[in-house]
Formats: sequence, structure tokens, C-alpha cells
Amino acid sequence: MPKTTPEQNKAIVLEAFDTLFNKRDYAAAERFWSPKYIQHSAHIAPGREGLFALVRSSPDTLHYENQLIVAEGDYVIAHGRFSGIGRPASWIAADVVRFEDGVLQEHWDVLQDEATKAESVSGLPMFGDTFPK
Repeated sequence: MPKTTPEQNKAIVLEAFDTLFNKRDYAAAERFWSPKYIQHSAHIAPGREGLFALVRSSPDTLHYENQLIVAEGDYVIAHGRFSGIGRPASWIAADVVRFEDGVLQEHWDVLQDEATKAESVSGLPMFGDTFPK
């Protein structure tokens, strides 16, 4: 597969995340993640299978929304919210993805529980312009 551009990589990540986390279309999602996918997340089992198993075990209410996405070379960083995850708070995530041959090849993340207005020392929301309800 030809090398993809940073702009293409951003579009692929957004489509991949929507396909897997929101639509839960595992067959379609396979085309976005390499069969040799490397997972660096402490809470996800190795490989593409580990990621898909995590999503399968998540509540049906799981939803991903993106706030910001940036790319340089073969890397994309997506700042997003995972809500409906069966925890008291949504997760705000910075997902770092490395591309190889047009597919997601490697992944790291930084996760943090979303703060309420009462919990926010800065007085500002972590995601978007409003605090979670």
C-alpha cells in the first residue's frame, strides 16, 4: 500500500475510531488495524484482538467523540472522550497512533477521568466548552 499523508492519516483514525467504538463493526474495523498491531496501553491486551475484545466487553453505551486531531509524518494524536464506559466518569484520552502501510500499526494512550465543574481546579472543562452533567 502506498504511503499515506498526515491529512489522510487523520481521516483514517477518525473513521477507524467511529467504526470500532461507535458502530462496533468489527469486520469493517479490521481493515484499519494491522494484523501485527502493537498495543502499548496498560489496560488493553496485546494486538488488534486485545483491542477488539475490550470493545466487545464494554457497555453498549460506549461512545467516542473527537475534539482535536493533529498529525505529523506517520503519527496522529487524537484528543477525545470515551463516554458510556460503565465508570463514574468518562475518559478523556490522548491517543497516539503510528501508521505503517496505510493502517494503524502502533498505539499509546494517556487517559484521565473527566472532571466535573466542582473537581476542576482551573474552572475549565477538560473537553469542549461545557462540563459533564
